[in-house]
Amino acid sequence: MTNHTLLERAQAYFSAIEARADLSPFFCSDVVQREFPNQLVRAGAVRDLAALQQGAERGKSVLVSERYEITNSVEDGNRLALEVSWTGTLAVPLGNIPVGGTMKAHFAVFLAFRDGRIARQHNYDCFEPF
Repeated sequence: MTNHTLLERAQAYFSAIEARADLSPFFCSDVVQREFPNQLVRAGAVRDLAALQQGAERGKSVLVSERYEITNSVEDGNRLALEVSWTGTLAVPLGNIPVGGTMKAHFAVFLAFRDGRIARQHNYDCFEPF
């Protein structure tokens, strides 16, 4: 891995999601992602690398596109806390949002890095009503 700041790595990670690129270079092989309960994942979820990759593939059938904007960040050693605004254009209807409509959310994302890759990711996702 090239020596980048954690914030630069996180920006590149979100850009890769937007581009629908392979995300595996951003993760440690033993990554654990925890998504806390929200409107879409009511019970929350814990995912390993395979589950993260499967989720990214599923997302391609639900979203035409998505955009991440980091609005705030705090770095501490190998940890990065982010506030992120997200918008997604739907490929399928969801709630009262039609196909082609925009869904919005505000995330708190906590990343722990090891050797320049994400080892742990915790998401607190707050979706606007849909």
